[in-house]
Amino acid sequence: MITLTLLHPIKDVPVQKWTFEPDTTIRIGRSTKNDVILYSAVVSRHHLEIRPTDSHWELVNLGTNGTYEIKTGKRINQTIVVDGMIICLAKSGPKIQISLDSEETRQRHGTTEKDDQSTLTQEQVSKDTKDTLIT
Repeated sequence: MITLTLLHPIKDVPVQKWTFEPDTTIRIGRSTKNDVILYSAVVSRHHLEIRPTDSHWELVNLGTNGTYEIKTGKRINQTIVVDGMIICLAKSGPKIQISLDSEETRQRHGTTEKDDQSTLTQEQVSKDTKDTLIT
């Protein structure tokens, strides 16, 4: 599974989370036809896709304003997704953390699937809606 976490623009704390199955192409943008809808002036209607391949996830930028990796500040056109990476849609847009949920990742962090579920409840993160207004 893969989890996308929308981060607060100032505090970098979770605002909303979306979880997807491993065989899903995830579409992110302003259009209501996307899997993750972010209403922000700097986000394109079809801003980016995260696609599964045989061995990894791949992020592909489709947006005019670009997608940037927070750690390096570099613009991403296409890249392999790394667990924990944080991207920014446009230079000043929404920040999303990408978490790859696998048995290997849980073992590395010493957690179980049950631990992961309780963390979501404790954070009180909204996960029932797929769209978010970003001002």
